[in-house]
Amino acid sequence: MTAQLIQFWGELSPLAWFGVKLLQVLAFVLPLALLVAALVLADRKIWAAVQMRKGPNVVGAFGLLQTIADALKFFFKEIVIPAGSDKFLFILAPVLGLVMAFTAWAVIPVAPGWVISDINVGVLYVLAISSLGVYSIIIGGWASNSKYPFMGALRSTAQMVSYEVSIGFIILTVIFLTGSMNLTDIVNAQEGGLFNWNMFRLNPVGEHGIANLLLFPIMFYMGVLFFISALAETNRPPFDLPEAESELVAGYQVEYSSTPFLMYFFAEYVNIMLLCSMMTLLFLGGWHAPIDVGLENPIVPPVLWFFIKTAFLFFLMAMVKAIVPRYRYDQLMRLGWKVFLPTALAAVILVSSWVVFFGDKIG
Repeated sequence: MTAQLIQFWGELSPLAWFGVKLLQVLAFVLPLALLVAALVLADRKIWAAVQMRKGPNVVGAFGLLQTIADALKFFFKEIVIPAGSDKFLFILAPVLGLVMAFTAWAVIPVAPGWVISDINVGVLYVLAISSLGVYSIIIGGWASNSKYPFMGALRSTAQMVSYEVSIGFIILTVIFLTGSMNLTDIVNAQEGGLFNWNMFRLNPVGEHGIANLLLFPIMFYMGVLFFISALAETNRPPFDLPEAESELVAGYQVEYSSTPFLMYFFAEYVNIMLLCSMMTLLFLGGWHAPIDVGLENPIVPPVLWFFIKTAFLFFLMAMVKAIVPRYRYDQLMRLGWKVFLPTALAAVILVSSWVVFFGDKIG
């Protein structure tokens, strides 16, 4: 099968190869766009349910078309560019943010073989592309030529850089256990059921026997830290300091309207889905079922398991938004640098020591 695929790709002309790749990109981008609309609606519905109200319920059945109506409203509004702004950078910033958000999905496998580019350094690619997304926010805040957006941009840059360091160390623990930065390899190393997932290392009958149990408290804590860091990385409550309405009048995007604002909003939810997907791949077994029944053709398709886990993580994010009060900025920075960074670094030392003594592959 592999030889046939290699022959197929080798025989394609450059134009045909470009066409096939374009179709692959569209097959990812279009479902992502629809999922963003669904997630925005779900976010608003969950928030409303926690507050004992209905939420969107007028446009379409049960309010299902509310997000699409909001998007069309933004799309057809006039684009207002402040007179004192750097007009080129003002327009470039949201475009850059949206492009980076979609580009990161190029290496995310949602099922066996369902990936645009299955590269060996997939984890490093995601970290690099997500880091470039910071430029979108800092450029947008600076190009607006206004104090409130610039303050929001500075806050966001400091926040994202702070928690990216912790996320990097957390991901290192998974890389050490798997021996690979390929996301497909990381998922395949977790097959065999719930107790083989990196967040629930409780399988005492694996290759390393009872030694697997030593990793459970460390990796479970790393999974929790990754989830909290993902909230901070995507500016989700209670870490939404860069766009805190009560302090900064919406922060770095306060001068944006119409389609550019829609791009920022869209990119934010695409990034939220990305980090939910990354946690699914790194800690929750990816597309593997919680119970391995050994069937060649499982009843629940692998892509559906991936979607269920990712949707559950987004539900947790929505619940945190609804029930947890916002941190002060000094508390946010203290948590990132004085709590998450030292404990993640300690976990890297412990997991690397475990790998040295008990082997370089998970059991």
